[in-house]
Amino acid sequence: MKNILLLTDFSENSINAIHYAVNLFKNESCTFCILHVKSSSSFAMDDMMTAGNESVYSSIIKDAKAQLNSIKVELNNAYKTEKLQFETIIDYDNLTDSINQVIKSKTIDLIVMGTNGVTGAKEVIFGSNTINVIRKVDCNTLVIPEGYKFKKPKAVLLPLDSFDSLSGKAFSDALKFIKVNNSTLHILRINPNGIEPDTQSKDFEHIDFHLKDITNTYNVVNNVPMHFAVSSYIQTNAIDLSILIEQKESIFERFFMGSSTTKIGNHLKAPLLVFHS
Repeated sequence: MKNILLLTDFSENSINAIHYAVNLFKNESCTFCILHVKSSSSFAMDDMMTAGNESVYSSIIKDAKAQLNSIKVELNNAYKTEKLQFETIIDYDNLTDSINQVIKSKTIDLIVMGTNGVTGAKEVIFGSNTINVIRKVDCNTLVIPEGYKFKKPKAVLLPLDSFDSLSGKAFSDALKFIKVNNSTLHILRINPNGIEPDTQSKDFEHIDFHLKDITNTYNVVNNVPMHFAVSSYIQTNAIDLSILIEQKESIFERFFMGSSTTKIGNHLKAPLLVFHS
């Protein structure tokens, strides 16, 4: 059984990401943990004043708890299957600290979050903190662009740069996902400086060994920035989802090089699934 963590700030964007995730995994046995994190910066003195005889903690989380329960009821009604279970969690903590605690206590396999790509309070969680989650949380993460409606990931893009090879645990995890969804894998080797890396010389050897049962294409792009090459390929090849293999040298940052992380959604045209090496 998979354990999947769904992050929500109750925005339309985060609810859309939740439905995408449930649709993606609805044929597998899954427990979905729906997490809402309250930070101290979201509290005003009025919250303390209006608590009255009620405990401050109870007063603060009452509305959030009701909203989470409403989401849970909606999901149970929409996806009536014994394979899927839904739990709710409210935490008062730093976002990444809270996520790490839940991953440990619930043995989480995947995090799902949305990004709205515009400045504003809601984006504090689902825009600028997206890179923080991927940097500081050692868990595979699925990011859904604002307004992206679910469709089965038939065409999946895997961009590679000089740090990446078609081997290792993260790549094996990516292959499992591709096989389960019967996807076509588009491999895009990108050399921004036009220099062929050592890892590229073994690409066809790895493809012959690992991808015998997977429909795939392989292309090399030279002298083009990574984020531009990926964006152009997605637009011209009807890609349904992109996969990144996260190394110590953050490919996620290179993927969005030259853009503000708080406007990451403006460059994310399809869901992004990050596997940690």
